[in-house]
Amino acid sequence: MSLRRDTDATEARVAGVAVDTRHWIGGERVASADTFTTTSPIDGGSLAEIARGGAAEAAQAVAAARSAFPAWAATSREERARILHAIADGIEKRIEELAVVETADNGALLRSHRRGVMPRVAHNFRFFADWLLTLDHEDFETRGHTNHVSWDPAGVCALITPWNAPLMLATWKVAPALAAGNTVVLKPAEWSPLTASLLADIAAEAGLPAGVLNVVQGYGEEVGAALVSDPGVARISFTGSVPTARHIAAAAAANLVPVSLELGGKSPLLVFADADLDLAVDLAIEQYDNAGQVCLAATRLLVEESIAEEFTARFLTRARKLKQGDPRDEATDIGPNIHRDHVERINGFVLNAIDDGATVLLGGSPNYHLGGLYYQPTLLTDVAPDAEIVTEEVFGPVLTLQTFATEDEAVELANGTRFGLAATLATGDTERATRVSERLVAGTVWVNCFFVRDLQAPFGGSRQSGIGREGGTWSFDFYCDVKNTVTAPKGWHTHG
Repeated sequence: MSLRRDTDATEARVAGVAVDTRHWIGGERVASADTFTTTSPIDGGSLAEIARGGAAEAAQAVAAARSAFPAWAATSREERARILHAIADGIEKRIEELAVVETADNGALLRSHRRGVMPRVAHNFRFFADWLLTLDHEDFETRGHTNHVSWDPAGVCALITPWNAPLMLATWKVAPALAAGNTVVLKPAEWSPLTASLLADIAAEAGLPAGVLNVVQGYGEEVGAALVSDPGVARISFTGSVPTARHIAAAAAANLVPVSLELGGKSPLLVFADADLDLAVDLAIEQYDNAGQVCLAATRLLVEESIAEEFTARFLTRARKLKQGDPRDEATDIGPNIHRDHVERINGFVLNAIDDGATVLLGGSPNYHLGGLYYQPTLLTDVAPDAEIVTEEVFGPVLTLQTFATEDEAVELANGTRFGLAATLATGDTERATRVSERLVAGTVWVNCFFVRDLQAPFGGSRQSGIGREGGTWSFDFYCDVKNTVTAPKGWHTHG
């Protein structure tokens, strides 16, 4: 399958799908003087030359969003919900196109995009459209006065999204921001920008007014920095790394702009001796999903000593059967990593761990048979609790295995990093599950399952894994100014 065939300077053909390479600002396509190249992790080849935005494009997009805000904010809930459902309809009609383009652009499994990711993208819009229509807080009284809580649109939202699940994570932000009555400037990751351009087309076809959704492309230090520093922005939501979040938070602080930050993770999987061992191994293998490029991944396997040998043997038997290769192949289990620079970063962590005394039980290097962008699923043991490989986010198919003797030791190891995004535990004891879950520092805890996410649940991280919660009403709390209106009873008069 051909990944790319150029058509003209403003359009690329990716896996047979035409993708406009310009920004989407104020309901129009806007070019830039400069471009950057997006490449495919599948073979490292060039896919398209993308318009490279900067301060001028950021300012233009914010101005367009501000101009469109009053009318969109005044649009009824019912009409906003109708348009969001129309966007979902458009996504569902183009699932195949979105799937093949995103696989070409970020290397995730095509079967996953077709069957899970892109349907979830449509669901993001449907869920928040429907939630908007039920968003309510029961009125309550104070000394006979009625309190009425409402959610007012905040203004322009700057949304900066990552490369590992580009469209799903973008729409997880875009959908509630639009539902709330805000206008949006979306800045997709420079390593995987293509489906954001397709989303702009779909939204326009669905009848979303010009300027309500804008897409600006480029590098974070250029267009992203300008965007989050713009005083016309009312909310900033970012998913990505801790260092970038620090820059964003500093820029937001200058204008006192609320931020929602979903950052890194170094999550544990705790396996107790009373667990279903087959289930525990299944959960551990699942952490290689998307070539390990999942912020929620439980990359630290913490296994009770008495079952560690049997768990490890079963895990290695399963892991060695995983097929790594072209993500467009239905039989592939693990595809490539996003970019050559990222593969070098992953390998650097592994080499440092080996130098520090870690033992390689599986993998331990790039898969040279497939090229430089594929990193072998890896398992390391004999690692110290404070080792770099245990405390820093690798964001690749690299797991560590540590053992514990007691429940207290398991919890201490689990909470022993600066992160707190998620945790998974496998146990057959319901009382232990409750007891341990209460002690874990994490925004989400999964018991005998993994990656079960309902959009009405709060999502976010503790410690350096983030600030704030989104999902359900929590999303509207962030993307709105929550107002309380207090009305005196009839005939009541106050005097100064």
